Amino acid sequence: MKIRFILKNSFVLILSYMFSVVTFSQNIDDTKHDWEGNQPDGCTTVMVGKLASFDGSVMTSHTDDSHRTRSWMDIVAPMKHAPGEKVTMYRREKDDTKKMPTYKHVPVGEIPQVESTYGYINSAYPCINDQQLAVGETTFGGKEELKSDKGIIDCQRLIKLMLERTSTARDAIKLAGVLLKEYGWNDWGEILTIADPKEAWAIEIIGPGKDKVGAVWVAQRVPDEHIYVAANGSRIREIQTDNPDYFMYSDNVFDVAEELGLWNPEEGPLEFCYAYDDRESLATRRREWRVFDLTASSLKLNANSENYPFSVKPDSLVTLEKMVEIFNDYYEGTDYNFVKGITQANEAGKDSISPFANPFMPYDMNRLFKINGGWGWRGERTIARWYTMYATIIQCRDWLPNEIGGLVWMALDNVATSIYVPLYCSTTEVNKYYSTPGRVNGYTRDSGWWAFNRLSTLTAQRWGDMRHDVRAVWDPWQKELFENQPALEKEALKLYKKDPKKAAEFLTKNFNKWGIKVNERAWQLGDELWTKYDELF
Repeated sequence: MKIRFILKNSFVLILSYMFSVVTFSQNIDDTKHDWEGNQPDGCTTVMVGKLASFDGSVMTSHTDDSHRTRSWMDIVAPMKHAPGEKVTMYRREKDDTKKMPTYKHVPVGEIPQVESTYGYINSAYPCINDQQLAVGETTFGGKEELKSDKGIIDCQRLIKLMLERTSTARDAIKLAGVLLKEYGWNDWGEILTIADPKEAWAIEIIGPGKDKVGAVWVAQRVPDEHIYVAANGSRIREIQTDNPDYFMYSDNVFDVAEELGLWNPEEGPLEFCYAYDDRESLATRRREWRVFDLTASSLKLNANSENYPFSVKPDSLVTLEKMVEIFNDYYEGTDYNFVKGITQANEAGKDSISPFANPFMPYDMNRLFKINGGWGWRGERTIARWYTMYATIIQCRDWLPNEIGGLVWMALDNVATSIYVPLYCSTTEVNKYYSTPGRVNGYTRDSGWWAFNRLSTLTAQRWGDMRHDVRAVWDPWQKELFENQPALEKEALKLYKKDPKKAAEFLTKNFNKWGIKVNERAWQLGDELWTKYDELF
């Protein structure tokens, strides 16, 4: 159904949602903090094998789609630890006592510390260590009867332990298996996409059942020539037990499924994604389709299929520009652009999409305009989201020393109105825009997340026009950053050969220069939009 926009009245309604706190009113379980419609709605992650990438790098990525997670980050240095030290484990709980909804972390137990730990970039979900081990994440939830509160390790803590204690994807998975078996998993179903300079792996983890300690998990390797995606849904189907080069799994993966009646061996092989989760969510499946559609359109995959290949060979090598395109996507130009029916008549009397129509409306506005789509009244769950806290695209490269080879491209807030800047794994400090909390104390111009959150919220008010102003600023800078990367790294390599610390200082300075530059431009750009479009709302 087409909907005509009444501009002034609609703006009043839109304005009422500016800077609003996201609420998810349909949550049934209080532990499902960022779920919508009783389904996980958190993050999207894409991995690229070394023979599928433009330069031979292994890539993983993550959109942290949750306004409860923290907006700031810091750098944790490598450390030596004394005998007998312990590491505290926490359970994440929602906290509504601060200026804005956030999380608190409640201690639930301890595990022994190891003799030494690697340094890492401590974003809300730690993303890479100083050995070029990188991690992305997405929640798949899983079946209710599998969750247990008896364990003491959750997703964020497990990632931290992996990055502190291991240097390869395989070792990270093996470590997870050992720790989870002894100390137990206390989270919902999670997928971690783990990359090192040689391989990419996805591990899917779920609880062992109510009141039990342990975990059930399976890991599958992404072929070097393939691209992979996960988007809040389990992806692994049949486990090839005779193929250890591509599969690892917990020793209880078959027993738990059979004991709980989730799988009958007489009916065929165990399919992990059906035994421990389901494939019902179109919000999940459509994003999976879209990533493959953008990178392997020759396969002509059906956007309404229940399943897609675990990974596919892209039609051409995947570039950084293609990764940005993926994470900028909201189905424009497809049948699944769920605001295509919000139209107005132009001067010639022909209907066209209103400049006020935007794919980042709060859910209640979908109801207002009677939006419907693959996600029901929510429209479509696009890849780019208005409640992204930050996003990463990570390169791991075996032909460079770790200090230079491990590179996080970091964007703040909604990727569709943001820009990725280079943050190397050897970075020693981050400027105020990345280190200042943005939610617990409320709005502050020292927070980079607020700079881009404000810009995104303003741009959505007249999306059809404002987005072009925003991209006109960011696209040339993004192009410059990508094109200058080889020269930057060539200089860093010269310094590294003389003194690795000098290379780290050089790359740290570069990140902070660009980090300050883009954040100050984001504040200025928001002011410019407000001025230019004030009479057009």
